[in-house]
Amino acid sequence: MAKIGEDIKEAMISHAKGHIDKHKMNVQIYFRTAAGIGGESHPDILEAIEKELDIVARYNDQVEMLEKYF
Repeated sequence: MAKIGEDIKEAMISHAKGHIDKHKMNVQIYFRTAAGIGGESHPDILEAIEKELDIVARYNDQVEMLEKYF
């Protein structure tokens, strides 16, 4: 039974790290090209980067909590 719990934990960590990689890439694209992604849907590039960083922080917190407490 403990193996299943460890598998679930590792799957959750892997899922969160995948999202971190995705949103980090979005920020890197914004840094490389001011037009970034989405054109008119994100006219405020700094605001768009802040949103991406908030998402990265949320998933990073999940990884840290899983690794520290479980």
